Amino acid sequence: MDQSIRAKKPSGTVNYSFVDTIRCISMMGIVFLHCSVFWGIKYKSFSETLIETAVMQILKFSTIAFFLIGGFLINHKFNEYSAGHYLKNRFKNTVRPWLFWVVVFFVLDVVGQLTVYFRYGSNDAFDNLPTYLLGETGHILFYTSYWFIPNFLICIALLLIFKKYLYNVWFGVFLGALSVFYSVNLYGTWVPTEHSTALFGFVFYLWLGVVMNKHFDKVMAFINKTAWNKLILINIIFFVLSVAEGIYLNRLGSGDSFDTLKFTNILYSLSMFAALLKIGGINIIQSKLNPRQTTFGIYLVHQVLIVNVLPLIFTPLKIKNTTFDASGNIIFTLVRFVIVYVLSFFLTVGIGKTRMKWVVGQ
Repeated sequence: MDQSIRAKKPSGTVNYSFVDTIRCISMMGIVFLHCSVFWGIKYKSFSETLIETAVMQILKFSTIAFFLIGGFLINHKFNEYSAGHYLKNRFKNTVRPWLFWVVVFFVLDVVGQLTVYFRYGSNDAFDNLPTYLLGETGHILFYTSYWFIPNFLICIALLLIFKKYLYNVWFGVFLGALSVFYSVNLYGTWVPTEHSTALFGFVFYLWLGVVMNKHFDKVMAFINKTAWNKLILINIIFFVLSVAEGIYLNRLGSGDSFDTLKFTNILYSLSMFAALLKIGGINIIQSKLNPRQTTFGIYLVHQVLIVNVLPLIFTPLKIKNTTFDASGNIIFTLVRFVIVYVLSFFLTVGIGKTRMKWVVGQ
């Protein structure tokens, strides 16, 4: 999600603006999913479960798409810079702003707990302060949107360690098998199922993006030869299968039926990525949303807004996800998304005009 990553334009006639289009659409999907009110809801009726799962699934390609486009952008960097120099730049452009917002998120949570303490005279969080602080740190790193950067850096580090095998097909097969393990783990639950804790589950998609960059002309030739009706049909099939698997996992009692690394969602994400490549650059996204300068900032600030601003709006109105049925919660989610995305966008743009622009990765 770091817009500071740059890559040479691949040879061929394809407009390179598709990169920013994919970044922008994927970030919209990620913010939408984080704003969703369907998390943790278990509907009894099949129709409401179907609505819930379909809404959550339609943009579920976004995370894998980000890893793919991230790998696409860093391919040439691996060849141009040493591992040490690359990681040094990565710390300056990515880790510093990420750490800033992690601290902001942490401080705001502590302030919220203190408010409860001074208002009511007690707070369970402070009964065992070390446990609370450690638990909150773990929560931020593994169960909020801030999981992405550490995971992304682990993926990059693994590719750098095995750099001499970077374009080896069997290396890709091994990484793909790691990802599929997490798909199977949704049923076996040998390790935590949340995709944000899947430390090695996304390396394959970063690697695949690197390989796609190397063979970009061939990839686009294949995609351009694929008729739109076939590509749309493939996406519909994978979408339906993903919804079906999500409902099945829900019926099994899975706590993570919307998981990004469901095998069917992997297929859906890859087919959607192919469709986005075929669409190419979208002018209105380039001219109005400036993804290269705003995407990383939106990623950094939107979680803070979800946790700290949305409750200020909806709690006084006594509106929550149990207020509506599944259809009503679609509208509720859309309203939350619009508020958070618009605020995130303009906050990023505003900060980008100040000396503090580094905190949004500019």
